[in-house]
Amino acid sequence: LLGQNIDAYGRDMVPKRNFADLLKYLNANLPDPMRVRYVTSHPRYFSDTVIDAVATLDKVCEGFHMPFQAGDDEVLRKMRRGYTFESYMRIIHKIRAKAPDAAIYGDVIVGFPGESDEAFERTLELMRQVKFDNLNTFAYSPRPNTEAALWEDQVPEDVKSQRLQRVQKLAAEHGLERSSRYVGRVEEVLVEDRNPRNPEQVMGRTRQGRQVYFDGDIDELQGKFMKVKVVEARTWSLMGERV
Repeated sequence: LLGQNIDAYGRDMVPKRNFADLLKYLNANLPDPMRVRYVTSHPRYFSDTVIDAVATLDKVCEGFHMPFQAGDDEVLRKMRRGYTFESYMRIIHKIRAKAPDAAIYGDVIVGFPGESDEAFERTLELMRQVKFDNLNTFAYSPRPNTEAALWEDQVPEDVKSQRLQRVQKLAAEHGLERSSRYVGRVEEVLVEDRNPRNPEQVMGRTRQGRQVYFDGDIDELQGKFMKVKVVEARTWSLMGERV
């Protein structure tokens, strides 16, 4: 399921619905076996009902794409994001409490106009507290017809580049840490494609969306659910063996 802000689903319906209602409907009516994934949530509008749905519905995969963009409250205010460091972390704590093995993905922008060194450190601190399974990282670039592009407190390009490198390094450390929890576990993997670097291997995903590579014939296995023992953790993927 794809939406720029999935939490807006159903507001224009009569009677009103919410996104959790849609997940429950799909879970009850889709045939077995089936997986449901969705993107993207907005922290400002995110509902606890979605956490409950992901934690309890067997066809809905345990993953939350929760872009945070920055960790500093003043930068978030200038971005008009509508939430703070603390309110974002409250969402994360609820996810960890109800769906402890769920993956959490994020997006971050460094070098937004006016971002000081101290503000950037808050972004790193948020990353350390969450430890994202995967993080999309960007350096701010001025866009035509936007207010921020005209502000005078633009961050120099070399500073943006340095900050982006620090974010990417920390994200990779967290990615490997999050991958490592799978080692030794047997996971149900949905096979999607051939490993482009090794035609004798296939690539599939765990319920949490982690890519898993293992030996197999794509013509035989594509679209099938396979039991795979994870034997090696990599930064953004896993290596496994068929059980």
